[in-house]
Amino acid sequence: MAANPMHQFNVHKIGPEIKIGGIDLSFTNASLFMLFSAALILIFLLFGTKEKKIVPSKIQLISEMLYNFVAKMISDTAGKKAKPYFSFIFSLFIFILFCNMIGMLPYSFTVTSHIIVTLAFAVFIFVGVTILGFVIHGFKYLKIFVPSGVPAVLLPIIMVIEIISYLSRPISLSVRLFANMMAGHTMLKVFGGFVISLGLVAGWLPLTFSIALTGLEILVAFLQAYVFAILTCIYLNDALNLHH
Repeated sequence: MAANPMHQFNVHKIGPEIKIGGIDLSFTNASLFMLFSAALILIFLLFGTKEKKIVPSKIQLISEMLYNFVAKMISDTAGKKAKPYFSFIFSLFIFILFCNMIGMLPYSFTVTSHIIVTLAFAVFIFVGVTILGFVIHGFKYLKIFVPSGVPAVLLPIIMVIEIISYLSRPISLSVRLFANMMAGHTMLKVFGGFVISLGLVAGWLPLTFSIALTGLEILVAFLQAYVFAILTCIYLNDALNLHH
């Protein structure tokens, strides 16, 4: 019998159970892989920036490409005012990217396939951007709910739509990443199960699909990190420039 494709998303406790005030703070496989991702990022950036050569090494070249990629993304979407927030956007992008990519390895755990993780990121960004908007613009930030050029008769309806759209940002941001990663890994597991069940002779077709799907999932892993980061930049642009 093929293994349940959803078992790969199970969270398991590692070590003793830790509860404080009724809240379970136990160390889990999700915690382990988040620490593993953070450690890999530190090692990668350490070696990528340790020696700045005119003819860069491969790791230096990749780190510089990621740096320039995020810098251009921020510049194109949020402008010069967003430069002080480069460190945050870069950290967010590269952490999600590494978590996604590590989840592609056999017997690993995909942290971003859990809604609680992606929602925590999204809520933090939503609250932070909203506070930033009010700090910079005061109550004028509420103009974001009043698009320019809208007829007065339609304004109440448009404002309600804008408020709902604004409040749904953390939901759409988190669900997009979580759903794509979970769906892709589930499909990989399903096709892998077909290969095992049918054998190599009859299972060549699902094996071909699995190989193609793996390549697609690697692309999706990068794209979802990019989409999460660029939407954060767009929300940041609203808070900094109040263009609506």
